[in-house]
Amino acid sequence: GSAASISGKSKMSKPNYYGLIMAGGRGTRFWPRSRRSHAKQVLPFFGERTLIQQTVDRLKPVLPPERLWIITNAHLRDEIIKQLPEIPRKQIIAEPAARNTAPCIGLAARMIESIDSNAVMGVFPADHVIQKPARYMKFLKAAFKAASTGKIAVIGVQPRWPETGYGYIEFPAGIAPGSVDPQAVQSFREKPNAVKAQEFLDARCFYWNAGMFFWKTSVVLEALRKHLPKTATLIESLPPFTSKKFLPALEETFPKCENISIDYAVLEKATDVVGIATDDFGWNDVGSFNAVYELAKRDSKGNAVRDHDLVFDVTGTYADAPPQKVIALLGVKDLIVVDTPDALLVADRHRAQEVGELVKLLEKQKRDHLL
Repeated sequence: GSAASISGKSKMSKPNYYGLIMAGGRGTRFWPRSRRSHAKQVLPFFGERTLIQQTVDRLKPVLPPERLWIITNAHLRDEIIKQLPEIPRKQIIAEPAARNTAPCIGLAARMIESIDSNAVMGVFPADHVIQKPARYMKFLKAAFKAASTGKIAVIGVQPRWPETGYGYIEFPAGIAPGSVDPQAVQSFREKPNAVKAQEFLDARCFYWNAGMFFWKTSVVLEALRKHLPKTATLIESLPPFTSKKFLPALEETFPKCENISIDYAVLEKATDVVGIATDDFGWNDVGSFNAVYELAKRDSKGNAVRDHDLVFDVTGTYADAPPQKVIALLGVKDLIVVDTPDALLVADRHRAQEVGELVKLLEKQKRDHLL
């Protein structure tokens, strides 16, 4: 950019900070709105901007778009390029095969490392909502700073209820939430059952694992060499990102990587992991239509419907249809109604997590046009 734009850049941004946005998911719990080529992360659930656009927007104070990398899949790449013209196209990569988060993160580290050997990298999911971005920035900068010293840093989200759908990060006892001082992580815990989740909540030193990780590229590549040598060797065999041979080599190599999450592969085994124990920054992983309902504006009867929809004696219901179509509801409660041109979903709102089961049925029946 011009001298003006460089000097105008915020002091918060360090030139060796990079970000990976992981955007490979299919969002099957958002069917029929979410489809292979139009998955959850490229949909606008709140306001005009899609979830991935909001992710890029809120990272801007620390990570300008030219230092962001997006790893997605072949179904979504074109749509993401269209939605994020500010990100260099070559930094929007389609994985040749879905291999979970460890190979994806290793790949990004390898690409970024080949451009800047001093890089510090943050990892961000593409499809979360953060309602207090300024508060979030404070924790984000603290995590980057900790990672610059050679530690692996994670962000722990203060739990608001005994959630069984997330992994947990155990912090030392007596840590006050909201501090920006990195604390030694005691352990990572798998998704608990309901009893265990309540114990975690009561103990006050367990935080939700939000899937945001920070490290020098050299540190994560070293950890992969140690804990996941097969995949590390495959990824390190790739030519530098700027080479003409990079993409063909990726097509050949990536499918041979192990299918494993970074949590299992590295974090649970690594020493030297520190965490930022945050207080509320309005984080929501938007895991189902029920989460969208919880975040949406609701009327006095707890309905999230549009002004032109018709409701009579209805409570606790979420409705979503094309703008020109009126949804009329009578005498129902706690429903999710989602209308698209070729499919209509009507579900019990409390079972929103199970919508993905319908997608499995469609796959079994080979009804690909609906996926």
